[in-house]
Amino acid sequence: MSGLNLLGTFSSHQTWANAWEVLMLFVIPIGGGIPAGVILAQAKGFHWAEMTVLYFISDLMLACVFEPLMLLMIYVGKKHPVVAKVNEAFRASMKRTVSQYGLNPNPFMLVVISFGVDPMTGRVAAKAAGHRFFSGWAIAIVGDLFFFLLIMASTLWLNSYLGDGTLTAVIIMVGMMVVPGIVRKIKAKFGKVEI
Repeated sequence: MSGLNLLGTFSSHQTWANAWEVLMLFVIPIGGGIPAGVILAQAKGFHWAEMTVLYFISDLMLACVFEPLMLLMIYVGKKHPVVAKVNEAFRASMKRTVSQYGLNPNPFMLVVISFGVDPMTGRVAAKAAGHRFFSGWAIAIVGDLFFFLLIMASTLWLNSYLGDGTLTAVIIMVGMMVVPGIVRKIKAKFGKVEI
């Protein structure tokens, strides 16, 4: 495949198989699937917009799996004390995470939560803010797509510089794990300084 052809992209059986391989990497619920999926998609000839469509599909799949599980945990938590304690611990953790963005985060801040943490946390925060299925997942997916675009662009740029997909994926994955901790330390050190 050369160039952008979203309507005709998946016309052959082999292209569907390639898209499926990339999609399975994108479905991995931790960030490591993104650089690996981008490298594989690039090797299979996918355009960046096609990669974005595949990642969007993986987010839709996540919504269809996570939403019922979240609702089930809420329901079971109302009936069973042990699950209620787990839900309460999760609620407290969520409150600490969301409190960095204000007591009642607006939709933009919910997008930022999804970008900075993950779409599942973004969806739970959106539910706590009163958003139902479609609006809640729209918020979570927008934040996650911004994250994807950042990681995809970084991966494609670094791979064009290094020329080694495996090394690129490893560097990006390490960066995804290390950079947030560094940012938190810098924020903690300088965030308390009053000017």
